[in-house]
Amino acid sequence: MKFQMLWLTLVLLAIEATSTAQGKNTTIPALIVFGDSIMDTGNNNNLSTPLKCNFPPYGKDFPGGSATGRFSDGRVPSDIIAEKLGLAKTLPAYMNPNLKPKDLLKGVTFASGGTGYDPLTAQIMSVISVWDQLTYFKKYISTIKKHFGEEKAKDIVENSLFLVVSSSNDLAHTYLSRANRYDRTSYANFLADSAVKFVRELHKLGARKIGVFSAVPVGCVPLQRTVFGGFLTRGCNQPLNTMAKQFNSKLSPALDSLDKELDGVIFYIDIYDTLFDMIQHPKKYGFEVANKGCCGLGTLEISYLCNSLNPFTCSNSSAYIFWDSYHPTERAYQVIVDNLLEKYLSKVY
Repeated sequence: MKFQMLWLTLVLLAIEATSTAQGKNTTIPALIVFGDSIMDTGNNNNLSTPLKCNFPPYGKDFPGGSATGRFSDGRVPSDIIAEKLGLAKTLPAYMNPNLKPKDLLKGVTFASGGTGYDPLTAQIMSVISVWDQLTYFKKYISTIKKHFGEEKAKDIVENSLFLVVSSSNDLAHTYLSRANRYDRTSYANFLADSAVKFVRELHKLGARKIGVFSAVPVGCVPLQRTVFGGFLTRGCNQPLNTMAKQFNSKLSPALDSLDKELDGVIFYIDIYDTLFDMIQHPKKYGFEVANKGCCGLGTLEISYLCNSLNPFTCSNSSAYIFWDSYHPTERAYQVIVDNLLEKYLSKVY
């Protein structure tokens, strides 16, 4: 059975899978995540970058109301998926200086808000590139070996679920700096090729269960609507959404080919359609507002513009799909995860 686009199916099957070679149950020991702000749980906190969110009102719905560096009102998908796996309710950021070796055992996220597959994206934003995140992963494994032994490190690398989430920042921001070299289609293809290259490198390091997220309908985030969607209508930025779909159409079959070529399971995670449907039909999912964020006026606020001095931040963020002008709310993330789980459960049982 092919697991193309069935990421949560993979999770459920892997939890219940039996390793006949070892004669014991094999479960997912850890969740390892690479990518951007969708999965960042605080890696940007100590960087010299304008893309930070470790201050109120970010985190207002996080346990304890703490602004941890998550680009949302609460938890982000890396946390929610870790909980679905039965690992932990939150996934730590690798760059957290307070992490102890034992805190690494259930997994970490190397994701850095503002990064992308294009190395230029991380340079522009002064954040951690996905390629540098691979270097940190090597250090992570060395730490596991040092404190818990070779066997534990081998188990984590071979049996953990690896997720890769990137491309939105490349498409929305860096393309304009690359327009003299690429047209929209060739840049989308360049990003897809880069994603495949990243997966190959991750596989060389031993990862065998790798899920790669599609691009999201980034042209429909509130910021893009405000800047490019028309003063009154604030419609989606259709050319940007087209680029995202071109990236997805190149990435999906490329990962399918990679899955056939390499050992393990490599699969494409389609979240474009789910999020786009949520944005187009918010009431269907229990939301009231889809074209503005909860923070401030919800049209431009992100990072330092989303702050506790802004008197217009909504009181009920769960009614909004977007928290700030770029990132979804915890409830929106939860709906996405639950929707995909419900959609694919019948494929498992």
